[in-house]
Amino acid sequence: MQKTLLHTIDIPADLRKLDPSQLPQVAQELRDFIIHAVATKEGHLGASLGVAELTIALHYVFNTPVDLVVWDVGHQAYGHKILTGRREVFETNRSLNGISGFPKMDESEYDTFGTGHSSTSISAALGMAIASQLTGDIKKQHVAVIGDASIASGMAMEALNHAGITNTNLLVILNDNAIGIDPSVGALKQYFSKVTLDGAPETDNIFEALNFEYSGPIDGHDLDVLISEMSRLKNIKGPKLLHVITKKGKGLRQAEEDQVKYHAPGKFDAKTGEVYPKSTEVLPPKFQDIFGKTIVELASQNDKIIGITPAMPTGSSLKYMMEAFPERAFDVGIAEQHAVTFAAGLATQGFQVFCNIYSTFLQRAYDQVIHDVCLQKLPVIFCLDRAGIVGEDGATHHGIFDIAYLRCIPNLIIFAPRNAIELRNILFTAQQGLDTPIAIRYPRGRGEIKDWIKPFKSIKIGKGIQLKSGKTIAILTVGTMALNAQKAIASIKKTTNQDTIGLYDIRFIKPMDEVLLSEILKKYQVIITIEDGVVSGGFGSAILEFAAKFHFKNTFEILGIPDSFPQHGTVEELYHLTGISEEKIKETILKYLK
Repeated sequence: MQKTLLHTIDIPADLRKLDPSQLPQVAQELRDFIIHAVATKEGHLGASLGVAELTIALHYVFNTPVDLVVWDVGHQAYGHKILTGRREVFETNRSLNGISGFPKMDESEYDTFGTGHSSTSISAALGMAIASQLTGDIKKQHVAVIGDASIASGMAMEALNHAGITNTNLLVILNDNAIGIDPSVGALKQYFSKVTLDGAPETDNIFEALNFEYSGPIDGHDLDVLISEMSRLKNIKGPKLLHVITKKGKGLRQAEEDQVKYHAPGKFDAKTGEVYPKSTEVLPPKFQDIFGKTIVELASQNDKIIGITPAMPTGSSLKYMMEAFPERAFDVGIAEQHAVTFAAGLATQGFQVFCNIYSTFLQRAYDQVIHDVCLQKLPVIFCLDRAGIVGEDGATHHGIFDIAYLRCIPNLIIFAPRNAIELRNILFTAQQGLDTPIAIRYPRGRGEIKDWIKPFKSIKIGKGIQLKSGKTIAILTVGTMALNAQKAIASIKKTTNQDTIGLYDIRFIKPMDEVLLSEILKKYQVIITIEDGVVSGGFGSAILEFAAKFHFKNTFEILGIPDSFPQHGTVEELYHLTGISEEKIKETILKYLK
């Protein structure tokens, strides 16, 4: 490849040696690099394209890594990674043993704070700024880069409220592009929409009211203006906010025109920008689409059904209900706590509320689940998308804790469907009028059933099922882990001709089918449990608690996620590493057969 200016930049100090007139060329080369990398390796595209100039200006004006820059969420940090020593290894982005798709403290000294969930940057940067005050390091700069969708979150507002009464050397850069993953929503979005490059809104400035020195809005793609204004703000004491207007997907026409699709478009043609056509093969549906299409079908028959998502209408497929019944489907923005208590309020008035939140993001509303829903026994229906291992997004996004953190809460049903039909039927069952809340956890990606639209059948709460009878070893699974177990058992039968292994889908993690469990523990000596969640406090632990309570003396083996944070890689690779792949399950079973 022909040498470019970008290839002379190994660290930001190299960038700062360039003349300002050379920086637009760096921005173009940076965009080209990101486009070509993501086109072949997949990943997050639009957000990083939109902040190319902003990224360059930050590292040009501030003395990173001495000065500290915190990126919110981190979808937009590809350019930052490329300029901070990871250009040559960027092809390993989001791959097993490669660099992370998000900022990560142990990866680089330039990654000052690990991110993956939104709205943490201002709190973290304020903590760093206070620390500098306490140590007398008054020259150090602290910058939080946050989007207009993230700044509307409660945590970001809490941090702004606190920062405004400090005299810290804190600069908040509001990257205003009117979109997160889906278009931004809410009154703050409407407020920002009044702000144009021609001037501030006619109403009082919300940030000045919070004691921030407000600057902007300015063009986030004009390097001269960015550098000039950042340089000026470096010399102003106290908290500052720079309002920057950018366009997500800047530099790739399709990414500018379809910002939702090109947030993470998959593989595409780097020259034309066109996403490669999907296979013509008819594939089983994604679990998120099973949810999205089923809830529309149910809502057409039940006018008490409400759908809620915190900023994930496309990712959760609640978009289908938002299109069909816009008055009964709500995107509340990046506000998981509000989403849960909003659902609770609706439930008090007799509505059947489906609150769809990614498993990893429900962690952010744990108190609301306990205090506002379960304590009051309000029948909110939690649909936990992306439960279990999610793959390349890595440690911040794996939904591996929900079984453990939900299982200890009273008044809560927990169900894990093993396939599309089970998911469809539990959604039907839940809206028939449960008298207690329920959490339905299902994975990212597709199942294996193509013909999934069947007549609805009610599922009896707390009832597990036998998938295969056996004699000596019983495999107990929840959710889609049944499929890995079935394949392992079939492989063992084929290679050893042994058919002594029983398989049971427990389905309900809470309440468990104690009658079925008693029968299993009386019949089989060896019990192997399999879950796509953490072993500590998870499904297997629940089985051991049951066995201890009733004095069973079986041999137990618990398969699941060990006591560590799985990193990024394909789902299959991570299943293998954590011992729950078909091959690893087979190895465990054979150990006991021998």
